[in-house]
Amino acid sequence: MFFSTPVHHARATELREDPPAGKPYCVTLPGTEQPGRSPIYRTWNVTGELVTTLDPKVRTLHELFESAAASHPKNDCLGHRPWNPVTKSYGQYVWINYETVEKRRLAFGAGLVELHLKHGCHRQGQYGVGLWCQNRPEWQITDLACVSQSLFSVSIYDVLAPDATEFIINHAELHCVVTSLPHIPTLLKLKQQQKLPNLRIIVSVDPLDAGDQPGLSKRAVLESIATGEDVTIYTMDQVEDLGTASNRASKPPSTSDIVTINYTSGTTGNPKGVVLTHENAVSASSGAICMGLQGKSDTLISYLPLAHIYGRLTEHAALWGGGRIGYFHGNILELVDDMKVLRPTLFVSVPRLFTRFGSAIRAATVDQPGFKGALSRHVVATKMANMTDVAPGKATTRHALYDRIWGKKVAAALGLDQVRFMCSGSAPLDPSLHGFLRVVLSADFAQGYGLTETYAIASTQSHLDLSGGNCGRLAPCIEACLESLPDMEYSVDDKPYPRGELLVRGKNIFREYFKDPEETAKAMTEDGWFRTGDVCTLDERGRFVIIDRRKNVLKLAQGEYISPERLEGVYLSELGYIAQAYVHGDSLQNFLVAIFGVQPDTFALFASKVLGRHIGPTDMDAIKSALSDEKIRKAVLKDLEKAAKNHRLAGYERIKNVSLKLEPFTVENNLLTPTLKLKRPPTVKVFRQLLDQLYAQAIEEQSSPRAKL
Repeated sequence: MFFSTPVHHARATELREDPPAGKPYCVTLPGTEQPGRSPIYRTWNVTGELVTTLDPKVRTLHELFESAAASHPKNDCLGHRPWNPVTKSYGQYVWINYETVEKRRLAFGAGLVELHLKHGCHRQGQYGVGLWCQNRPEWQITDLACVSQSLFSVSIYDVLAPDATEFIINHAELHCVVTSLPHIPTLLKLKQQQKLPNLRIIVSVDPLDAGDQPGLSKRAVLESIATGEDVTIYTMDQVEDLGTASNRASKPPSTSDIVTINYTSGTTGNPKGVVLTHENAVSASSGAICMGLQGKSDTLISYLPLAHIYGRLTEHAALWGGGRIGYFHGNILELVDDMKVLRPTLFVSVPRLFTRFGSAIRAATVDQPGFKGALSRHVVATKMANMTDVAPGKATTRHALYDRIWGKKVAAALGLDQVRFMCSGSAPLDPSLHGFLRVVLSADFAQGYGLTETYAIASTQSHLDLSGGNCGRLAPCIEACLESLPDMEYSVDDKPYPRGELLVRGKNIFREYFKDPEETAKAMTEDGWFRTGDVCTLDERGRFVIIDRRKNVLKLAQGEYISPERLEGVYLSELGYIAQAYVHGDSLQNFLVAIFGVQPDTFALFASKVLGRHIGPTDMDAIKSALSDEKIRKAVLKDLEKAAKNHRLAGYERIKNVSLKLEPFTVENNLLTPTLKLKRPPTVKVFRQLLDQLYAQAIEEQSSPRAKL
């Protein structure tokens, strides 16, 4: 048993400090520059060894939780809101403490091993257990159970299509999936179709027998479907009882053991399995705590999908400090209801939700008529001035009077009146929104940057840094450098600040892509740096700013990655009157727009049908006129929607507005290469104004009363 000490709190506080006035947040290590590369950057107060743990007794996720449970056995740990069938509503949070979670996770871990032995699928060494459900206490208990037996979890995103689920289960060679009741029929159907040959065990985190008549229980129905399919269904209680009866001791993992294989959402083809180790987990958790993600008595609301590493890291940090984690009840549209009940002190989210919060707050305050609107505008203006128009070191988001009579009430409407620290990640946060929420909520609100391959953390703004539009300083567990990209005209020698692809290195960096040595090799340099694919610069204070992507992959505001070239191929194949396609995604928006070049002869036939008049295939004047006709635009959008449905594209992969042109991209206008490949960065520059107009038009149409009917 490991016992927590004040060591990690004291060390975290030390590393969280800001540099002396006028000094940069990140510094270079002298003599580390190479041709085409910048010097190595570190956070200002870590120029020696990078941080790998805040407590020398904690080197694995297993030890992290053992330490917390020993130090805080009676603290609330995991909570949920039970459904009341009488009132048809969710009740207050019900909690289980650290001591209980510790007992349950050890029993469940032992039971999982016993099941694999019973069904003849136990293997020497490590193997994975699938985990497929929404955020809930059972998710975390399962994850902790796996590491107690040196197993690893393979999380499956809750809303994945069956083909992606099938791929992950087979690719990770899973014999067992722990899941919620709604997903069991999908697994059984895939099993019946002989698409999951290795699946032997399904464990339901939901009860299957409660209150049902004999023979009419959910268990009876599901087991009748499973009959003859060589798969057995258990409940979590059964597995815990099996583990308790076995008296099987825990089997602690080593630092190099796998803690999870985290599958990324695929941009071109199947998702990649990112292999993450216990060393990665503890290093990243240490970095997250140093950047503000943990206090000794914090409450975290869990709603970010735990199948994504971002949400998972925040829970590691909360657990290490003995904090409590309250899970939302599953409906994202009712998240605020959960927050009002829980009143979290930590809130970690993505720009899309912060945008919704900002819109709701504006509508209820500064956009109101009369005295209420006037007072709100005065408060916001005063606090914005105190945050921006003051001497260095004097900036603040707080106001003794206005926070008490106005700010607390506004924050309470979202359940954020107790929030201490907020963080936004996964995509850029609009700087004006960032500043607005800072002054309204009066909380430390940082923007961060990380990837699945970095265990969700690379850099985060200081809690004292009230700037916007940057990702702050490096976490103390990681170092970075920039590499020139001549093809994109980015150089580490650029003035006033270097620019190039961000390369990172540290103990939080993933081990490999599972069963994919070729992609692993592409992602790493010969001297051990991970290529993020993001193009960065540093500002005057040594803070990292993301300015571009090396690969032709887009990231939208909700954090989803998009491969525009793949989508362009889909739409070109489906719409016969399209000859050229440019699909565009803005990282501050959650949908796509496009510019299409038409094929004159086939477009003339299409336009004739839509407009009800003849347009000749060589009548360029009539064709050009039709390109700007509103009926044509709407007809094209309908065709795009049909194409998206035919190819089962996700909602965020669908185009919401389009502009049609005769020949927008040519070699002569420098938007095509001699081999006729589209030059994407120059295309954005040339059509920037048009793209902004397409977004503005689409947003206006979506918000119109007619669009809501």
